[in-house]
Amino acid sequence: MVVGIIDYGAGNIFSVEQALRDLGAVPEIVSGLTNLNDKDALVLPGVGAFRFAMESLSAAHLDEGLREWVRLGRPLLGICLGMQLLFDSSEEGEGVAGLGLLHGSVRRFPRESTPTVPHMGWNMVHFKKGSRLGTEDKYFYFAHSYFCNPESDEIVAGVTYHGVSFPSIVEVPGRRLFGVQFHPEKSGPDGLELLKAFLREASYQC
Repeated sequence: MVVGIIDYGAGNIFSVEQALRDLGAVPEIVSGLTNLNDKDALVLPGVGAFRFAMESLSAAHLDEGLREWVRLGRPLLGICLGMQLLFDSSEEGEGVAGLGLLHGSVRRFPRESTPTVPHMGWNMVHFKKGSRLGTEDKYFYFAHSYFCNPESDEIVAGVTYHGVSFPSIVEVPGRRLFGVQFHPEKSGPDGLELLKAFLREASYQC
């Protein structure tokens, strides 16, 4: 399976590439529309700022490419900032629209009720019943200051607590659109198991 890794200049490409290769996939870097549609699945990784990421995706016309990809029902996984970019907007980049593939906004952790901002390190993910990415609660590695606030709880497939409860996994029922707020590529064997589950979902109908 050929998995495209979207490169919008924010780094963190190598660790995702290596994790996918360890699982037997063939990772290929995608930086424009010309090498997008021959992939079996896409990963939208994330390190950096919401505004910069969206401006970079737009400059390469990858924003429209990703919207069309999802419209066609093809598999996509957003990681950390990549998950946040799936939503309509973010407090981190006010005035800049996200991809709008999921409805809702991205909010900054409230300092008055959050132990530390950014939220960095290992934390528990509580999988909801029916999640296609996992069943047993496990620890994954987080590094973020913002969290997603979906309009509908229907897409929330995993929850984590850090001063507030926030969605750490989103899945669209009946579609192959996923997002994780943590970094599975930096989360050891459990992270690889989650990526394997995504590849398994991505293989359907490919």
